[in-house]
Amino acid sequence: MEITGKNFIGDRLSGLGDERYQTFDPLQNIENKTLFISATTAELEEAVALADAAFPIYCELSDAQRASFLRAIGEEILNIGNDLIDIYCKETGLDRVRAIGERDRTLYQLQLFAKMIETENWRNNITEAALPARTPKPKPSLTKTHIPIGPIAVFGASNFPLAYSTAGGDTASALAVGCPVIVKSHPMHSGCGAVVATAIIRAAQKTAMPNGVFSNLNAKSYELSHDLVKHPKIKAVGFTGSFSGGSALQKTVFNREEPIPFFAEMGSINPIAILPQALEKDAEKIADKIGNSIAIGAGQFCTQPGLLITIDGEHTDHFIKELTKVLEGLGQQCMIHPELKKNYVRQSEKINRLEKTVEILASKDQWDNQFVKPKLSIISGEQFMANPQFQEEVFGPFSLLVKCKDLKEIEQLVLHLKGQLTGAIFAPATDFEYIHPLIQAFKSKVGRLLLNDVPTGVEVTTAMTHGGPYPAASDSRFTAVGPASIYRWLRPITYQNWPNELLKKIIN
Repeated sequence: MEITGKNFIGDRLSGLGDERYQTFDPLQNIENKTLFISATTAELEEAVALADAAFPIYCELSDAQRASFLRAIGEEILNIGNDLIDIYCKETGLDRVRAIGERDRTLYQLQLFAKMIETENWRNNITEAALPARTPKPKPSLTKTHIPIGPIAVFGASNFPLAYSTAGGDTASALAVGCPVIVKSHPMHSGCGAVVATAIIRAAQKTAMPNGVFSNLNAKSYELSHDLVKHPKIKAVGFTGSFSGGSALQKTVFNREEPIPFFAEMGSINPIAILPQALEKDAEKIADKIGNSIAIGAGQFCTQPGLLITIDGEHTDHFIKELTKVLEGLGQQCMIHPELKKNYVRQSEKINRLEKTVEILASKDQWDNQFVKPKLSIISGEQFMANPQFQEEVFGPFSLLVKCKDLKEIEQLVLHLKGQLTGAIFAPATDFEYIHPLIQAFKSKVGRLLLNDVPTGVEVTTAMTHGGPYPAASDSRFTAVGPASIYRWLRPITYQNWPNELLKKIIN
């Protein structure tokens, strides 16, 4: 498939800008050939105008029509075949198994939302009949429902070029409920973005969707991103990325004349508390499970366990030896982009320069190109709580192990943490009374709490919460994964004293 490097302004390709950039092949350590053209202000304005014009048409289409559109997107993505897998691998350094798996997850999400809007009362309609004879005052008829809020800006993620990007969960959920989407493609994966955008536009044309229901903009600089989120016709934002990038966009959103919802996933160190009772019995198994979770995908997961919390003692010492063996055996892995490798090296070295940090796995030897090795460092609970820098996310296969004096200090440490996507406890389930205060501490800090398991791997299902207290997410009341993610793009409205025959036409 030919990749032009141009922007998708609705169903039209456009390349008016002067700025050019290329994506990077980390395995070959070279830039990919395609030159991508950054969108201009005029192209952004046209994309937003098209989305705004499409919205009143698109949101009034039947659920069946929008479901057909979502399924068509999936079919078009699948029809791309190996071309999509090839560009995915060239822009990430990840293998074909990971590429196919992420593509299939993207297809599943599209099917999930299509089925949901066809078969479920996703609007959560509630009707209360009128009581004209009620005294002293008659009660009116009331019907509450949910309606889409308008055009949505979505930002592609650096670590998931498919499932969290162009046709990923944010886009699929917004399109499902009637909101046009403008994607700001991630500059590391603009090729993937272009290929998937082509599939979306083809699907829109085949299913007769209004022009402007989808656009895809390229840009390497931050200026276009801020211009997009502050545009008065944009009514909500979906973002997956770093805390610095997310918080900067959030400030821009909050400074608008009309503040809008900003849904962001911005970083997490996903603490795991490992108690001696668990280590006494299963230290080797736990080390294997956690070690592989730390290093999977070179640690480039938002749910990577970057903080291990233990109680100082012989069981912990044995666990550290076993964990070190596991991590050493995994060897070096390729990171998605040179900038991510630089950040990994810089952030991990920063942590290790802090006072009394003990490097167990320093991995200071020379790595090949964009490859890295896992790192493991150790500090005390007192040290951790004394320096907020220890809470900073190191994006890559790094974990900080904290030795606490006792369970009480673990509880205090968890309460000291910022908001997290996930938390986990390794302990016998029979020790509930013993760990109950720790459970309560974790509940106040995480969106998902695991028992005797690792956080990497996010099941796409109704029961999933992918989010958490700030700064893991900008709004802990919502999930970014699963069917419930649609409620980020909806608002409630109540109709009073409307006859049923009219309500049937209004609520389609």
